[in-house]
Amino acid sequence: MRVVALKRITSPIIAAVLLTSCSGGGSSIDESSYVAGDGVVTTVKLGERKVAPKISGRSTTDFPFALTPGKVALVNVWASWCSPCRAEAPILEELSKKYPNVEFVGLLTRDSIDAANAFINRFAITYPTISDDQILLGFRKSLPVAAIPTTFLIDKKGSVAARISGEITFSSISKLLDDLANE
Repeated sequence: MRVVALKRITSPIIAAVLLTSCSGGGSSIDESSYVAGDGVVTTVKLGERKVAPKISGRSTTDFPFALTPGKVALVNVWASWCSPCRAEAPILEELSKKYPNVEFVGLLTRDSIDAANAFINRFAITYPTISDDQILLGFRKSLPVAAIPTTFLIDKKGSVAARISGEITFSSISKLLDDLANE
């Protein structure tokens, strides 16, 4: 009788533990300690902007990458396990097609290259992604990363013009990119 009662109690507990241990979305990264932003856009006036960190490195597909001087750039900080990152991925890809004169680059954080490449393939992302947390630290001098995702817009002079903390929208980024193109 005691064995049957013990099995009735422990079986659901074991099942719950097994189910929750498998819900990582295919990532081995701890998803419980990140902050999701609320989409707040912070812009910096032209005369008050700080120089962006050097954004270069090897892409997740092992090609060299560096931002092109004199071009507006969009830098998106993301991770494959981040739900808002998954939601905005198609929007960013669509924006990269709409703005061929803007340089788009993903900046992977707290994730594996394999998980990132699976994400890139799943969402058919055509712009490069690099992984270098030192670049993230470089944004401390201007507008630091406080959430995942975070999107930075860099002006033609290489300075940080805007930061979006959290999921972006097509219209908000379009307006900002149009304004930067006209500077």
